Amino acid sequence: MLERLSWKRLVLELVLCCLPAFILGAIFGYLPWFLLAAVTGLLIWHFWNLLRLSWWLWVDRSMTPPPGSGSWEPLLYGLYQMQMRNKKRRRELGSLIKRFRSGAESLPDAVILTTEEGTMFWCNGLAQQLLGLRWPDDNGQNILNLLRYPEFTEYLHKQDFSRPLNLVLNNGRHLEFRIMPYSEQQLLMAARDITQMHQLEGARRNFFANVSHELRTPLTVLQGYLEMMQEQKLDEPLRSRALHTMREQTSRMEGLVKQLLTLSKIEASPTLVLNEKIDVPMMLRVVEREAQTLSHGNHVLHFEIEPDLVVLGNEEQLRSAMSNLVYNAVNHTPVGTEITVCWKRVPHGAWFSVSDNGPGIASEHIPRLTERFYRVDKARSRQTGGSGLGLAIVKHAVNHHDARLDIESAPGKGACFSFTLPERLIVQPSREAVTS
Repeated sequence: MLERLSWKRLVLELVLCCLPAFILGAIFGYLPWFLLAAVTGLLIWHFWNLLRLSWWLWVDRSMTPPPGSGSWEPLLYGLYQMQMRNKKRRRELGSLIKRFRSGAESLPDAVILTTEEGTMFWCNGLAQQLLGLRWPDDNGQNILNLLRYPEFTEYLHKQDFSRPLNLVLNNGRHLEFRIMPYSEQQLLMAARDITQMHQLEGARRNFFANVSHELRTPLTVLQGYLEMMQEQKLDEPLRSRALHTMREQTSRMEGLVKQLLTLSKIEASPTLVLNEKIDVPMMLRVVEREAQTLSHGNHVLHFEIEPDLVVLGNEEQLRSAMSNLVYNAVNHTPVGTEITVCWKRVPHGAWFSVSDNGPGIASEHIPRLTERFYRVDKARSRQTGGSGLGLAIVKHAVNHHDARLDIESAPGKGACFSFTLPERLIVQPSREAVTS
């Protein structure tokens, strides 16, 4: 194994070079001339090796240096070892950077690396998507020139990163920025999209406000009658009317709680195994009898049902969706309205619809009909005992069956609520016969 170059080896090399000169000088004389020739030859040999080394460093630039002999052998071998060590370190560093970038790309946050002054030198794909950055085109740009928001500029200049910054972008997205010192004089910025969380928080506040409002009305009625009955003795007609109203309000609260529980149950199971065989024609016959009882003969009901159209799905949710659409048509249309319920096969699946020739719904209300507690006519809905949750239940139940609730209506032209179950959920007659 080669060792590093030492002064002893250099002296030995000089002695071996001059030894022939001494011998020749002793034999022929002219010792100084022989010594000069020997030293000149040694210098020429060293200069030649220097030129080879310079060629390798500046022109060849390969990993392996030229071979050497004598005192140049350990020197060139040492350079080769250094090259191999540097190559290994570069490979390890490249692998580390690759793992870091791969991990940063997998994060649910936009990640940006900058200097303390804000000069960006890397960002992940999510940062490009959320913040509109371009990589590597924006390399070397100041982040303040790319994100022109006064709140962000002030947050970065303050250098107080103990609390995150909530920023609303021009496109309406809500982002939470966290900045942390990273390495020496560098910053790591992480931005998380909290738009959905912000919307859910708003929906939660509205939900609790609506629930409290919906429950407060019947509770106020019950409390008023109870106080009246406690303070004075009521005659029989007034007492009978009070008890009837209290029963109505109690039933209304019970229906609201049931609807809330149904909606919560449907929302809590975002994925379903649609493997139950549902005899929809039989189910709709039961719904038809219930709708006739609910209508008290005030509506003209038509049920057009394909008798052998059986599907796969979740029976409880599908029944909730279909019955809610039918009961809504009965409850929210005036006396004498014709209501048609249709269940039949269409080219793309199984089609269910509930249509009526009632007063219809204005176009501005249609996009919001499936929101919780949204009502077109609040006064009429409360009179009929509507909770405002029926269409929200229908929407979620239908979505769980890979379908979509379609609403078509216009003032004076009635309304049609429908959805189409995909063809793969239809139980074919042959398959049904095999199953039976």
